[in-house]
Amino acid sequence: MIKPAHMEYNTIKKIILKKLKEELPEHLSYHSVAHVKDVVAATEKIAQAENITESQLTLLKTAALFHDSGFLYGSKNHEEKSCEVAQEYLPSYGYTQDDIDRIKGMIMATKIPQSPKNHLEEILADADLDYLGRDDFFTIGNRLYNELAIFGIVTSDRAWNLLQEKFLESHHYFTQTAIANRSEKKQKNLELIKSKLIAM
Repeated sequence: MIKPAHMEYNTIKKIILKKLKEELPEHLSYHSVAHVKDVVAATEKIAQAENITESQLTLLKTAALFHDSGFLYGSKNHEEKSCEVAQEYLPSYGYTQDDIDRIKGMIMATKIPQSPKNHLEEILADADLDYLGRDDFFTIGNRLYNELAIFGIVTSDRAWNLLQEKFLESHHYFTQTAIANRSEKKQKNLELIKSKLIAM
């Protein structure tokens, strides 16, 4: 009996994580394998609370896995590049073109400013920025600061805090789960940034 094509998530996960670990530039202190794993974990948590089906969850986790793979080719338009990487790899692992197109939609939903067009895209968008409403916000933020400083995008603590303030004020979560679990803490993190700016 021929087994129908089925998404081989665990196989592709090992391949992509290994590739990212070996090939991502070292100066990417934020867009690292740790971030990818964090987003996969956040995706699972949000998806379970949002009553997602098993096959939808596989699509979501795959999108989380690939969402920053474009950084292998530089930070410019990395979401589009991530879609190309997904398109290159996934057909060999039981993903249909329809699956891949949905995954690409989810990857593009993580592009800032986020504009997800369906429930699955909302889940990945929220998972990608889950840390904004968590206790480890400043730890993770420091990694992003170091990365942006290398690119000359931020040049001082004050500039960084102003950037964070603006970003948190314009950001909003999409899923009921993220709104319920992360909004309050995100607001507290924003207030801490504001008090830092006043003290500077």
